[in-house]
Amino acid sequence: MAKAKVHVFLKPGVLDVQGKAVESALHGLGWPTVENVRVGRVIEFDLGEGGADEVKAMCEKLLANTVIESYRVEIA
Repeated sequence: MAKAKVHVFLKPGVLDVQGKAVESALHGLGWPTVENVRVGRVIEFDLGEGGADEVKAMCEKLLANTVIESYRVEIA
């Protein structure tokens, strides 16, 4: 059984409010040189018989909002 891992991030140019909050907090904690923080998510699941094409279809239909997000699929 294959393991799928999907990394989802906001596309460049889309305001990342969470990323800005993390960046501000890091500055406040003493890391002033941190810049351009982006926050994303990772979705992991067991993939029975399917492959990368099936996971891509899942991303296009549910796992990512492709208008504002991009994604990367890993199959192990």
